[in-house]
Amino acid sequence: MTSTKREVEVSYDVSNEFFRLWLDERMHYTCGVFERDTDTLEQAQVNKSRILYDYAECSPDKTVLDIGCGWGANLEYMVHRGVKAAHGITLSSAQFEEINARNIPNLRAWCTDYKDFEPAEKYDALVSIEMIDHLCSPEQANQGKAIDIYREYFRKTAQWVKPGACFGFQAILRNRVPRTRADIADLKFTADVIFPGGLNPRLEELVAAVNPYWEIVTLETRRTHYGKTTAEWLRRMRQHEAHIRATYGDQIFDEYDRYLSTCVRAFANHWSSDVQMKLRHIDV
Repeated sequence: MTSTKREVEVSYDVSNEFFRLWLDERMHYTCGVFERDTDTLEQAQVNKSRILYDYAECSPDKTVLDIGCGWGANLEYMVHRGVKAAHGITLSSAQFEEINARNIPNLRAWCTDYKDFEPAEKYDALVSIEMIDHLCSPEQANQGKAIDIYREYFRKTAQWVKPGACFGFQAILRNRVPRTRADIADLKFTADVIFPGGLNPRLEELVAAVNPYWEIVTLETRRTHYGKTTAEWLRRMRQHEAHIRATYGDQIFDEYDRYLSTCVRAFANHWSSDVQMKLRHIDV
């Protein structure tokens, strides 16, 4: 990935217990899908995993790889719903430790860069949730390299699957640029301090980059859902403010409060969005 292991660990290795305080019970760190007004964050994350399981056309007789699998929440969902085997890759040592600690049956994970991963056998299905945001740096995007970088990702993943395989894919998107210096500074802070080395793609870049390896079968944007997700993360984190300040320090709380507050505004103001796609491998 463009994001180095050190940069990824800045983003995800603060402490597993820190993230456990304010994420949902299974620790999904991606956009949930609120299908009903009464959905909790926990239910929204189950909805998200169900949609991607269906997009990937998973079933009890199929093997599936989750690319950028986080702490294993989506892998856990797929195993419990039914797959022959679930594999995952992450570049975060803390996430890898959490996955192994969960002792999920029929699951194997690797702590590695996706560029270095070579599966022993081809998969029946793929899932990836907001991992592609780590592939292209702002500097590379400014040099016009984004689509080529994303296309290489889709080319490589296409080599990992059997003919006719489907891919449940999700990504954060960047849309409009804010109009004030303060808002631009908050977005830059989020990119530089919380998620160094990465950049959210634009939707049109992804649509161009899947070709000629994958066909887009279904595309659904989830901007308002990510707004609700990040607002709930912020609410839960603030409930633990005293504990976080005492345990992890004022700087961690202040940085994550600024980051999550910025996310809520970004989705409300169309600076950012999120997309889910069902992709099917082009076999010809």
